[in-house]
Amino acid sequence: MKNQKWLILLVALILIGGTAGALAWLKTHQKLGRPGIKAAPVSGSVRVKMDLPAQVLDYTSTNVPEPAVVLGYLPADTSYVERLYTAPDDFRIQATIVLMGADRTSIHSADYCLTGQGFNGKKKSVVSIPIADLPPRELPVARWDVSGTFPTATGQKVEVQGVYVFWFVADDAQTPDHFDFMKRAALHLLSTGVLQRWAYVSYFAICAPGQEEAAFGRIKNLIANSVGQYEIFPGEKELAGGVVKN
Repeated sequence: MKNQKWLILLVALILIGGTAGALAWLKTHQKLGRPGIKAAPVSGSVRVKMDLPAQVLDYTSTNVPEPAVVLGYLPADTSYVERLYTAPDDFRIQATIVLMGADRTSIHSADYCLTGQGFNGKKKSVVSIPIADLPPRELPVARWDVSGTFPTATGQKVEVQGVYVFWFVADDAQTPDHFDFMKRAALHLLSTGVLQRWAYVSYFAICAPGQEEAAFGRIKNLIANSVGQYEIFPGEKELAGGVVKN
């Protein structure tokens, strides 16, 4: 019996040591994959320059500088872009892309991000947005209806509603689910030695209570008419002169 226990312990130690060795080897030998977002290299840096389209439908837009909290909190190799779109009736949609480098902690779960801003998801679903492209395609996204309570200038508290839409994309990979993104990244790294460079794309709009469906419709329309300008869809490859389909 004692011999059996020692054998089990020895096998466990070998497995632990083998796993640790494999992880250490991957850390020093892994290659960083291509992003699924159109981007330009930044000289001397692993970070890249990304752009969200300035002109979409009848929206005006403003590029939002990277917030200090993002600069101080996210890993140094994180690439970031944010743009605020404003419709003629002053309806506003905030669009953001966070692109990881070699550090996967650049990308957090949506629950974590929203809670930090004072919002909670009250209704969560996965929907597909039709993209009028050649060929036509469907973009699966997570849609969360959210709410939060915030103080006014007079000290009163008011409940704010909103719609948050997001998905994750890498080279030849796309998913609306955070756990699925982590699983895919781990399996791809183990099988190929390549760390996929995932991006977290999100859109957010504040709306009046009961107007969540209308707000989502406007976000969906904005995405459908702009995503092809910055995302490299699975099955496509980026070339110097544009994007060609495989």
